[in-house]
Amino acid sequence: MELNLDLNKRYTFADYLTWIDDKRRELWGGFIKMMTPSPNLNHQQLSTALFGTFYSFFKKNKKQCQLFHAPFDVRFPKIDKKVDKEIDTVVQPDIVIVCDKSKLDKYGCIGAPDFIAEIISPSTAKRDMEDKYKLYEQNGVKEYWIVFPREQFINAYYLENDKYVLAGVFTREHSIPVKIFDNKLEIDLKEIFEEDDS
Repeated sequence: MELNLDLNKRYTFADYLTWIDDKRRELWGGFIKMMTPSPNLNHQQLSTALFGTFYSFFKKNKKQCQLFHAPFDVRFPKIDKKVDKEIDTVVQPDIVIVCDKSKLDKYGCIGAPDFIAEIISPSTAKRDMEDKYKLYEQNGVKEYWIVFPREQFINAYYLENDKYVLAGVFTREHSIPVKIFDNKLEIDLKEIFEEDDS
């Protein structure tokens, strides 16, 4: 069933829950942002490799945190506005780690996860590098990775004094430490990025 939603109208998470169709959307300050329905093959391979590395670490180390991948709703409520009809920002990051289980409910995560990774594409680059960067920083996401599939590198940001600090630009030749785990997990990016045969 085709939904006729007005992209110039403001909506809330309560409205969002009523949209039953096959389209992926995010809400930004109440306004709908459409998402690419099917990420390309390279995006999917990267997401699977990165998620798989985290999953293996979780299984071996019995982490109290929980790991999720898209589509997974993360809601950013305003202070003391945790009712569905008052929440107007909902995003679907590629990979999410939540260590505070009180933030989890049947709809996903309400409040800042501890870790988010976004795999950019030409259609999402500005949103991931600017809009989501600011959103995640302002809401207190402790660690934010922006993954560049074609260029094969990751920008890793850590929150310090409520501002993101670039910890480094990590290429296929590096291992990247996961700060929320006190650097006890380092991901070898050769295992994430396929060798470029071109």
